[in-house]
Amino acid sequence: MATATRQPDPQTPAEVKEQCEKFRATFQKLKAEVGKVVVGHHDVVESVLIAFFAGGNVLLEGVPGLGKTLLVRTLAQTLSLPFSRIQFTPDLMPADVVGTNIVTEDPHTGRRQFEF
Repeated sequence: MATATRQPDPQTPAEVKEQCEKFRATFQKLKAEVGKVVVGHHDVVESVLIAFFAGGNVLLEGVPGLGKTLLVRTLAQTLSLPFSRIQFTPDLMPADVVGTNIVTEDPHTGRRQFEF
């Protein structure tokens, strides 16, 4: 898909209309591309795209196998964005994601040290 470039703010109603039409066409193309891989979740795809372009956040919940990861991975590939995934659990803490220093003790010398 083509790379989007930021246009200067439009000045006339005709320019506003033209930019809206361009965005709508791009949005529809993007939705169609994602829809080729993620089948049957049209409303979810549209909602995720709306949140993305609005600069918002999305929490996708559901049982395994519904295509949540596939949707996000496909969207990232379509927009040429990086993708990574973390498997969340109810007891997941921020330190589980970013890491932490722990104290280790050498069994022979008894010396303690921090390890990341």
